[in-house]
Amino acid sequence: MFPPLYAILDPSLTAVPALSIAKELVAAGVTLIQLRDKQGSARKLFAEAREWAQVLNPLKTRFILNDRPDIAAMVGADGVHVGQEDLPVEAARAICGPDRWVGVSTHNIAQFREAILTSADYIAFGPIFPTASKENPDPVVGLDLLRQARALTRKPLVAIGGITIESAAEVFRSGADSIAVIRDLAAAPDPAARAMEYLAIAARVKSRSTMGSG
Repeated sequence: MFPPLYAILDPSLTAVPALSIAKELVAAGVTLIQLRDKQGSARKLFAEAREWAQVLNPLKTRFILNDRPDIAAMVGADGVHVGQEDLPVEAARAICGPDRWVGVSTHNIAQFREAILTSADYIAFGPIFPTASKENPDPVVGLDLLRQARALTRKPLVAIGGITIESAAEVFRSGADSIAVIRDLAAAPDPAARAMEYLAIAARVKSRSTMGSG
């Protein structure tokens, strides 16, 4: 089953080292973590990602690097996530190989349909709600379009953008396999405790869904 919480850590948003938060999240039960550092140089990102891989690879979590399939492959990350302005999915796959995950961001139904036809292991869709974690966010897609996207594919669907504890249950009920959370984890006084709240919501919603379909 695809992990219900996709934690994305951006060093520019955290007051303490992001890797320290990552280790706390793993201890809390998070099994999918992305490093997103758009401000560092390639050399800095390489060193950073290598350290993350060394720490996270022995643990029961999947480490995804944002944007850079070349660095992901070099440091032994578990996958890469690419956006609409990055390398296409198949180009990233050619660099990373068949055994690493390649995820892709989409922001409208047309992009989502294109992503379905690729070898992407999962598709992110959003922003579901207004978000402050990107400087120039794409237009909000909302829950109605999320439900439309869900109907188009059985690939794992990751909802992203402005999701909070208050809205998480409805996002899951609208068809998301997983929710990506950035700022709400970074800003939490206790990111691990906040992650456990999300995991509990996911378990509750998915349990009810299973009972309802039984």
